[in-house]
Amino acid sequence: MAKKQFKAESKRLLDLMINSIYTNREIFLRELISNASDAVDKLSYKALTDDKVGIKRKDFRIQLTVDKAARTLTVSDNGIGMTKEELEQNLGTIAKSGSLQFKQEMDKAEKGARNVDIIGQFGVGFYSAFMVADRVVVRSRAYGTDEAWEWKSDGADGYTVEPCGKERVGTDVILHLKPDTDEDKFSEYLEDYRLQELVKKYSDYVHTPIRMEVTKSRQKEKPADAGEDYKPEYETYTEEETLNSMVPLWQRPKGKVKPEEYNQFYREKFGDWEEPLCVIPTSVEGQLEYKALLFVPSRAPYDYYSKDYEKGLQLYSSGVLIMDKCPDVVPDHFSFVKGVVDTADLPLNISRETLQHTRALHIIESNVEKKVKAELLKLQKEDREKYLKFWKGFARQLKYGTVNSYGAKKEVLQDLLMFPSSAGEELTTLSEYVARMKEGQEAIFYLCAESVEMAKSLPQAERVLDKGYEILYFTDEVDEFVAQTLMKYLDKPFKDAASPDALPESEEEKAESEKKSEANKSVLDFVKETLGDKVFDVRISKMLRSGAVCLSAEGPMSLEMEKYFQKVGGAEAPYMKAQRVLELNADSPAYSALSMAVAQDPDKAKKYAELLYDQALLLAGLPVEDMAAYTRLVCELMV
Repeated sequence: MAKKQFKAESKRLLDLMINSIYTNREIFLRELISNASDAVDKLSYKALTDDKVGIKRKDFRIQLTVDKAARTLTVSDNGIGMTKEELEQNLGTIAKSGSLQFKQEMDKAEKGARNVDIIGQFGVGFYSAFMVADRVVVRSRAYGTDEAWEWKSDGADGYTVEPCGKERVGTDVILHLKPDTDEDKFSEYLEDYRLQELVKKYSDYVHTPIRMEVTKSRQKEKPADAGEDYKPEYETYTEEETLNSMVPLWQRPKGKVKPEEYNQFYREKFGDWEEPLCVIPTSVEGQLEYKALLFVPSRAPYDYYSKDYEKGLQLYSSGVLIMDKCPDVVPDHFSFVKGVVDTADLPLNISRETLQHTRALHIIESNVEKKVKAELLKLQKEDREKYLKFWKGFARQLKYGTVNSYGAKKEVLQDLLMFPSSAGEELTTLSEYVARMKEGQEAIFYLCAESVEMAKSLPQAERVLDKGYEILYFTDEVDEFVAQTLMKYLDKPFKDAASPDALPESEEEKAESEKKSEANKSVLDFVKETLGDKVFDVRISKMLRSGAVCLSAEGPMSLEMEKYFQKVGGAEAPYMKAQRVLELNADSPAYSALSMAVAQDPDKAKKYAELLYDQALLLAGLPVEDMAAYTRLVCELMV
């Protein structure tokens, strides 16, 4: 019989596959099993209204058969089967994959983008068989006919269709595997363990039993006359096994799943030795229907904050694994979430580019965000110990999520944030802080420092604390950016407690400050001249009570921001500096010594000015420019 030619687009796809452009060839079995499952579903549905079908739901099955001698793998089903016309229509063309994106993906692959994985998504189905087989035979008998037909092809050069014998309704897809090479071992698809592995990975939740004869080993019975030196002997045997579990955990009602079942599923599925912190089963019905099973880990994975970490949930379509890590169904700020999403409402004949922009995925992502936030807030209120454990592992992620994309997600994340505070040893939320605010307090005060202990010792916060106001301690480099991104919480603005403008001044206080500044103008001018461009200004402090000196900043960049940019910046880092202001406490003994020296011993006064500036740097957590000079200066003044 003369060969018929594939349609042009099918031929192009086959050329790509046969030339081994795609590395994820193992998905061929998923595609063939999915096709078999569809065929079973069609006949099962027909059996509901047609008594002649004669097959009960429990009797449907998909069979895998291996013949190592012939190097064949057969995928059989007892589904609805195909007529001659259906064989030609379904296997002679790719009917629905001629979209612009699909063609573009193939063009990219042909131009050298060899890592474009259109196979790893959808739309290739039966044709994926040619990634592992150099010859494919399909024998099918459609329900309601006595005729059976054999479709046969060696690849892109065409196919034949001719009559054949087949006793029962259904389809057999017979793959003649390619010869092994140094690079490719196609024989692996003849091994029981490999086929079991692929079924478990991709098709475990197909609701039709997937059966296979599996080779096993057992110990022979010990002979009655065996001596003490008898060594056990073993024999192999085959046994028919069902390879798939069929009913996914997320399809079962929440009330019928035990906590230990969820925990075991999580540990086995996601390779974590600890139980999840919380489990979030989700079922959504309506315009878009899907089920999800989400887990919040107890701690951050070892690579979570590295560039190697990949976010994403396992994406299933009607129980068939489509993507192991689909990044588009979970937002970046909740990238720690593990789990699965299963929906039938995804267009299957699509390329990766289309998948990433499909509306259904955006809806799922939005719902996942809401569910995870609600669960974390519940944990925060009802089980603080657990939430603190979560916060320890993922605080940085939520903080960076708050400032990313110009604060686009700050409304989502602000209630989840926690900080140490002057109110006690426990971390506090912004909501709890506001609830404790004193009468007349108009702002949320914070103080930046390298540690809580250092924050507590900073003298410039004394003025705010003396008012009885609570201060949040910002000890992470991103914390001040969080405050600037949020700007306010429940209409309460954030204010730096170390800022001269942290508290409003009365007219009397303003007059007193101006009077002090004018009275000490000569000392301030002397210090500013001595320090030169090290400082933007030198002032009498409005903040200090017991401390002699501190450093503040003028303008939009704070000292904490300067430290951050110095730490992470590149070539521009040296220029990212705050306008430093040296603040002096005119009522301190140190200032009296400085003032006296300015009048009586200018050389000593210069040393005092340098010393006070270096002390201010140390208090601010900034590096002293010349530690050796600083040490000599201290020693000289001691003498």
